[in-house]
Amino acid sequence: MLCRHPPVVAIEVVRVDPAADPGLAEQILAVQRSSYAVEARLIGDDRIPLLHESVDDLCAAQVHWLVAREGDEILGAAAWSGSEIDRLVVAPHAHRQGIGRRLITGILDSIVGQRIQVATGRDNAPARRMYESLGFVHTENQQVLPGLWLARYELAR
Repeated sequence: MLCRHPPVVAIEVVRVDPAADPGLAEQILAVQRSSYAVEARLIGDDRIPLLHESVDDLCAAQVHWLVAREGDEILGAAAWSGSEIDRLVVAPHAHRQGIGRRLITGILDSIVGQRIQVATGRDNAPARRMYESLGFVHTENQQVLPGLWLARYELAR
């Protein structure tokens, strides 16, 4: 008797333009909202601006995009502008699988010879550990709204 297993689909990281594909923009936004909802619970504050972004806001952002996908499913996305990482989001069911690391590595491959900056919630320990493991150095904590703190990081290249 033959055992039939579904084909293994590899996770791929690709550059995309959500402004040119409304369906893709909706998928990215869904992952972004679920990801930032997890961060909001970690830091005890839901005033994260990107948690409340609309599809129009996402498409209007002047950033470059990478997505990690498995088949048609978006598992994570990252965006950057110049030498600043603007956002990194991973679907909660895909946490701890190296997707965030792969997306950041993809951005690092695109930004050469510059200091790279990123910020995350000060109390988001998993994100902070990931950035530090990639060589980012904590530069400061910044209060962006009363009681809402970011940890800023930099990577010299």
